[in-house]
Amino acid sequence: MDLGLALRFVFEDEDWLRKVLINGLIGLIPVVGQIYLVGWCLEVARQVALDQYTVLPDMDFGLYLRRGFQIFVAGLVYSIPVWIFVLPMVIIPILGTTLTMDEDTLAAFMGISSLCCSGLIIVYAIFLGLIMQVVYAHVAVEDSLKAAFEFAEIFRLFKVAIGPWLLAFVGVMVAGFAASLIGSIACGIGIVFTMAIYFPVMGHLYGQAYRQAKMAPVLN
Repeated sequence: MDLGLALRFVFEDEDWLRKVLINGLIGLIPVVGQIYLVGWCLEVARQVALDQYTVLPDMDFGLYLRRGFQIFVAGLVYSIPVWIFVLPMVIIPILGTTLTMDEDTLAAFMGISSLCCSGLIIVYAIFLGLIMQVVYAHVAVEDSLKAAFEFAEIFRLFKVAIGPWLLAFVGVMVAGFAASLIGSIACGIGIVFTMAIYFPVMGHLYGQAYRQAKMAPVLN
């Protein structure tokens, strides 16, 4: 994993400023812009994962929007367990009212359910953050929504390269924090640039980890 390269490659493109500005402005479009930027990120991940010559991709609205939408759908499916964990915290107060429980009993049940469900949500959120990296990269390489649900392959790719995926996870978190901080310092205007740099950096890290995961059986 080369964390520095993930950032440097953006600025090594001779036309990086134009690409960052154009894609950053597209990213300002509510909802659609964020989906587009995810698709842009996937193109970087695909190039790196396939060990192709990596340049900062130019604008391709239809392609990146389609790929980003694939991840959007995959994210909704993978987040279903979160809603299941939330369900007891919604149902228990309703049951308590229906069954006319006394306040102390209802409070005890709500406290226990909230504690258990919150713990499960936190654990699953961490797991989801790690595994979605693999989903991003796998969808990018296969260019198919179906790839997001090839669970056996996704877990295999994660298992054989846990170290690179953890480094990518940390790198993306640091890059996201830096992008938000710098963007806010620049009175919010800088977010156009920083987020447009953040997404390809994220894609580069995912692509690196994916390539190492694919190479792992050969290395072993």
